[in-house]
Amino acid sequence: MRARYARAARLAALLLLAGAFQASPVEASGRQPEFAVVGAPADRRDVVTWGASADRIGDAVPDRAYRLIVHTSVGGSHPRIRLSNAFGDRPVTFDSVYAGLQQAGAALVHGSNRRVTFAGSRSITIPAGAVALSDPLPGRLPAATNLVVSIHSPDAAGPATGHGMAMQTSYLAQGDHTAEEGAADWTQTTGSWAYLDSVSVRPPAGTAAVVALGDSITDGWQSTTDLDRRWPDYLARRLDKARRDVRGVANEGISGNKVLADGAGQSALNRLQRDVLSQPGVRTVLLFEGVNDLKGHTGVTAPDLIAGYREIARRLHAAGKCVVGATVAPFKGWSEWDPAAEAVRQEVNAYIRTSGDFDAYTDFDHILRNPYGPELIMPFFDGGDHLHPNDKGMQAMADAVDLTKLDCAGRR
Repeated sequence: MRARYARAARLAALLLLAGAFQASPVEASGRQPEFAVVGAPADRRDVVTWGASADRIGDAVPDRAYRLIVHTSVGGSHPRIRLSNAFGDRPVTFDSVYAGLQQAGAALVHGSNRRVTFAGSRSITIPAGAVALSDPLPGRLPAATNLVVSIHSPDAAGPATGHGMAMQTSYLAQGDHTAEEGAADWTQTTGSWAYLDSVSVRPPAGTAAVVALGDSITDGWQSTTDLDRRWPDYLARRLDKARRDVRGVANEGISGNKVLADGAGQSALNRLQRDVLSQPGVRTVLLFEGVNDLKGHTGVTAPDLIAGYREIARRLHAAGKCVVGATVAPFKGWSEWDPAAEAVRQEVNAYIRTSGDFDAYTDFDHILRNPYGPELIMPFFDGGDHLHPNDKGMQAMADAVDLTKLDCAGRR
């Protein structure tokens, strides 16, 4: 009994530490307070086709334009974008926003670049901590397409919101060049996405999406830049080919992210509302986090991490979502591995496989581990650091997901 109380106290301390870093306080119930959405009203027919978790990405620059390249999953009509100022400390204005299709580099397909409006206005001012949803654009945005969103802010200052590790080349310009389809003025490149955190479409009725909630492996580190070879990208291609109801994929991975504590982005617990539950058309969440909680002598025990998983599953189930848990992959050879962390990993994985807290599970540990040394990632799948899979490993992970479990018909 004394050990149980000690574990409970330790988890409470971890959750309190997580709360100390977040942008807004967590309610006593453990749920993230609703954040403000400005611009156009939401539409229940929309489904997310691309997403990237918001975080701080350095200092904002005034009079800068961004040409952001993102890859869609499900196709549909009436595409919409969502801009985020979740980590800003002051309002930010976007006075010109366009969306088109990529031809090559920063150049767009001729005639595809269209102005984006917000509640009928060409400009939008987003308060600190808020997001802005655009009006629907006419026409159709195909599946597996490189969408180009060009944005300009005349007054950006303070902390900038975006996604640091995009594994995708985007472009920068000084001054407003958002309406231009050519690449001449887009002379700088960036490996981050700024301000844009979601794209949605209106697919056929009954279509839904899955959110991949994870860390750097989900974010795609060690996959090939600009080729969309993160495991959620491979999963999106499988879903599109299978033509199942769940066809949209939002990648909500953050490098270094943890379940319990803030640091590299808000913890999975603290960003659940913004990164998952606020996305339109989500039916299922595939939860693949935990290695950053247990490695590096953090002191996190298996009961601590299991309690965090249970809280995430409880909140997602309360929102009517299906939850698929994923086992923690092997990482011996990474500098922070030790036998104690391995023992926690094994206990956590046994829980994920047998607890019944999830609607289903995907055994990434089984797929990636070396049969001659189960603490090690298989050399064929190793991206080189003994933690992150390469392109082949990413594809193997996506192939391991049972697509029928993502529909989760009994939960909706």
